[in-house]
Amino acid sequence: MTWPTKLPLIAILRGIKPEEAEAHISALIEAGFDAIEIPLNSPDWQTSIPAMVKAFGEQALIGAGTVLQPQQVDTLAGYNSKLVVTPNTDAAVIRRAVEQGMLVAAGCATASEAFTALQAGAQALKIFPSSAFGPDYIKALKAVLPPDVPVFAVGGVTPENLKTFLAAGCVGAGLGSDLYRAGQPLSRTIEKAQAFVAAYKDAVQ
Repeated sequence: MTWPTKLPLIAILRGIKPEEAEAHISALIEAGFDAIEIPLNSPDWQTSIPAMVKAFGEQALIGAGTVLQPQQVDTLAGYNSKLVVTPNTDAAVIRRAVEQGMLVAAGCATASEAFTALQAGAQALKIFPSSAFGPDYIKALKAVLPPDVPVFAVGGVTPENLKTFLAAGCVGAGLGSDLYRAGQPLSRTIEKAQAFVAAYKDAVQ
């Protein structure tokens, strides 16, 4: 499959509070982001995620990260959330999300985990933690994966090294603390978002 958003960078807003979410997500969308996850270890995600789906669901793929249980998938489906990102390879979680018509970016590190995720129906893979494995590892892993599976680098991706992960065969990246840290000012989110968008455009031109 091809990744459905225009910009294959997933903004990971770990730790964002409900009262902060709208301003930061609005700024991210303005910068060009159209895939955003709020991890389920963020404060009061049960408020943030449905509110953000309602506010921005037409403009961006809004969903959840750190999804660990099928029951959480059902809750998210009830919010009309479209994206599920997992830190691990859990076939039950992946299958449930696919059954609910959601897009799954499944966390994996090895070929065994990657193929387990694909067999369960995951449409995309996230190699985590990417900075620990490095681009050469991802390039080697890509060689055995189906060529049409979108692979994302997640963990330690910066505007400076994004190009090396794309060159290794990643379609894009998931951006955590180098884009957003809990409690950071809106101006910092805008600055970081613009830096990542510029780095991506520079890498693929």
